[in-house]
Amino acid sequence: MGFSRKNKTIYIDTEALSTLALVQEGLLSPVTSLMNRKTANRVNIDQKFQGVPFPFSFILAPRGEENQKVIKSIKTKEVITLISNDIEVGEIEVDDVFEIDPIERLAQIYGTSDKSHPGVKNTDLRLGDMAISGKYSVDYPIISDNKKRVTQMIEKTQAKKVSAMMLASNPLNRAHERMIRQTLSSCDLLVIFLRKPFTNSGLDYEIRSKALNRFIDNYLPSNKVIVVPFENTYIFAGYNELILDAILAQNYGCDKLVVGKNHAGLGLYFDDNRLNTIFDEFRNIEIEIVDEFVYCDICNSLISLQTCPHGQHHHVHYHSNSIMKLIQSGIIPPTILVRKEVSASIISSLYPNRFDNLQNLYYSLMPGNGLIEDKSEEEFYIKLMELYRTTSLS
Repeated sequence: MGFSRKNKTIYIDTEALSTLALVQEGLLSPVTSLMNRKTANRVNIDQKFQGVPFPFSFILAPRGEENQKVIKSIKTKEVITLISNDIEVGEIEVDDVFEIDPIERLAQIYGTSDKSHPGVKNTDLRLGDMAISGKYSVDYPIISDNKKRVTQMIEKTQAKKVSAMMLASNPLNRAHERMIRQTLSSCDLLVIFLRKPFTNSGLDYEIRSKALNRFIDNYLPSNKVIVVPFENTYIFAGYNELILDAILAQNYGCDKLVVGKNHAGLGLYFDDNRLNTIFDEFRNIEIEIVDEFVYCDICNSLISLQTCPHGQHHHVHYHSNSIMKLIQSGIIPPTILVRKEVSASIISSLYPNRFDNLQNLYYSLMPGNGLIEDKSEEEFYIKLMELYRTTSLS
């Protein structure tokens, strides 16, 4: 795709580029373009677009002194080149330029404009007070490639029932696994959107992706699951995230979105064991809410809170932040929390070359078949966890 440097230029970051590409590919339909002043104001008031719930307007208002100066100088029908990371990535034929209130915009997205909120703080740093709208095109292949992969998988498997799940897998734990297996039992294909945020919190995407695919490759039917990197930009980070997740999943061809009870923003719409009427307006996708899973030391099993008769003092909870603290400290989580292959994948990625002589350590501790072969750190951790499970001397 070629663009002209003769035009005026506006600089955007990758997060804005990714969001523009989502809309360009029809993945947030019925929103298919940037909104002008009139449409944006109406959507902000009604929280609907073309009869479909949509929590706030879709606009482009990049921060920066040079950007704001250029935007104020733009004339109607003028073509503007978009630059990201010093590369020409798109063009906009401008049909409207208008002021916005950044504080009001932040409140619409996050439900608050308090800058102690991490999402508000990050978005405030990139949000200007002048917006532009108009027909645009951007070049960002990851989004179109993702859409093509899912479409091809649906066609290849001839799936009739396609479920979606948004996961952070930070880290992937046994409760996630149970949720995935439970969903697979009632669909032909599961699309797992693995969140790939633009912040640096938690495990790197590549580490989480490797661990999730390790589980899928070894323990799930490969023709029933596809993992899609989901760059959840700032518009998905607010308290209206569930609405946008449902729109995205539907436009990817899914007819069900499966969420846990701790899904962001769910409390706004969940009442008396059902979703409030706003989701009745989604005609082509069902929202399924999965109960919280715990490990019960009486049932000796991973079980739903709704079906376990024993008290909280018998339950081990799957709190991602707590499990992450163990991993970040280099401690291997118990296998009732995280599958050994997943822990080994994550720990070996976080602490490469941790041991001076791994091969000697391996063969001095582990039973073997007499053959001397180089072992990876991942294999070492798996065998080490198997030793932890030995109970005859306890």
